Amino acid sequence: MLNFLNIPPAWGMAVNIVFLAATGFIAVHGVRARNPDGGHDYVHLLFGCIAAVFFCLVLFQDVLGVVKF
Repeated sequence: MLNFLNIPPAWGMAVNIVFLAATGFIAVHGVRARNPDGGHDYVHLLFGCIAAVFFCLVLFQDVLGVVKF
């Protein structure tokens, strides 16, 4: 991940953890956000689901090493 930034290998896990925290927050906020009338906003749901997909990809591929592409 992020090979083009020339990040030292020792910092790789820290970058992954920060990325997971940010995308996890965006995913939870996007899925739980509601309009003033109590309904869901489709844009929040869309970006929340996209963030959740990236969260799962980084978690399972880079952090846990379960999936290899």
